[in-house]
Amino acid sequence: MANMLERAKLVRDKLWEVFGDSGQPVEVVKAPGRVNLIGEHTDYNDGFVLPMAVDREIIMAASPRDDHQVHLYAVDVDGKSSFSLDRIEKDPQAAWSNYIRGVLLLLQERGLPVRGMNCAFSGDVPLAAGMSSSAALEMASGLTARLVGQFEIDMVDLIKIAQAAENTFVGVNCGIMDQFISGLGKKGHALFLDCRSLGYELVPLPPTDQYKIVIANTMVKRGLVDSAYNERRSQCEKGVEILQQYLPQVKALRDVTVADFAKYKDKLPGIVAKRCEHIIAENQRVLDSVQALRTGDIERFGLLMKASHESLRDLYEVSCEELDLMVEAARELEGSCGARMTGAGFGGCTVNLVKADAVEAFVGSLREAYARKTGISPELYVCEAEDGAKRLAL
Repeated sequence: MANMLERAKLVRDKLWEVFGDSGQPVEVVKAPGRVNLIGEHTDYNDGFVLPMAVDREIIMAASPRDDHQVHLYAVDVDGKSSFSLDRIEKDPQAAWSNYIRGVLLLLQERGLPVRGMNCAFSGDVPLAAGMSSSAALEMASGLTARLVGQFEIDMVDLIKIAQAAENTFVGVNCGIMDQFISGLGKKGHALFLDCRSLGYELVPLPPTDQYKIVIANTMVKRGLVDSAYNERRSQCEKGVEILQQYLPQVKALRDVTVADFAKYKDKLPGIVAKRCEHIIAENQRVLDSVQALRTGDIERFGLLMKASHESLRDLYEVSCEELDLMVEAARELEGSCGARMTGAGFGGCTVNLVKADAVEAFVGSLREAYARKTGISPELYVCEAEDGAKRLAL
């Protein structure tokens, strides 16, 4: 916390340095990145996910202006972007600003009194690692706009606006999980989310003095994700279409039980059956994981992580050689309790549950083993579950 508050003061000071001290009050907020512990590709099938907010965040400081101008400064890239609230358009020269622009536009379209502002931000969420730096930036922007504009909006409504901004303004067809966990995460907990109803429950994680979450970045940038993602989405939809002939109550794969699928699996084309089998079993794994964590059954949770990775590799076919090597190397190390790929796949990160007293040796050994097998030097982040987006008092 001390480190985060120190960084927050630096961002506030940078705001004054770049834009001058207008004498107006400064609002400072943070919004975290996330890692998904289990429940992959289930979100767009109306299913279940179990992410946690991590102690890597975007910190944003802003002060109001009396005109309709918004002046942005991205500390980490030394980049500026300005626009009028009367005409919000994309800025191709500062693509990072589009996440903020989109959120402010949609808040205005809701009839909320968004104010002009000077705004600076910085983050330590790794970029292009599948830890949702974009959702963190959107949630920080929405909360900042609310505080500067002094209006009220429910956190779930703000989450929906942030997702819609990424979908419609930025043009990325993401689900709602990333914004949800960035907005509503809680220290020491994962968040069990029903992506259909948006009902959610906080699930206690094992104590940090006993277990740590280690995120291992393969450093492989995700390639072919859009086409592969769209293909798998359509294969899932095809599965629903066929299964509805036998199970008319089914609206999405989350409505198909493991027993139902076993009964009608042979009605599906082979590749469609594989995709559907992953989603249906993964939804059950999330439910089982929630139960395992609630009862402190860490061994069971680790086995569910293992089954999830194997299903993503063999049935959904979204893993890659480097992800598989990272997971295999982790499983052989002392203190490893569970390992799987996390995120869309084809690169990005793995998530590992590791005994706290072994974490230092685990990180060093995993880095060495992966580098030896691939020639790539990975990045590893030891994380704890943190609170979601909130105002910081400096």
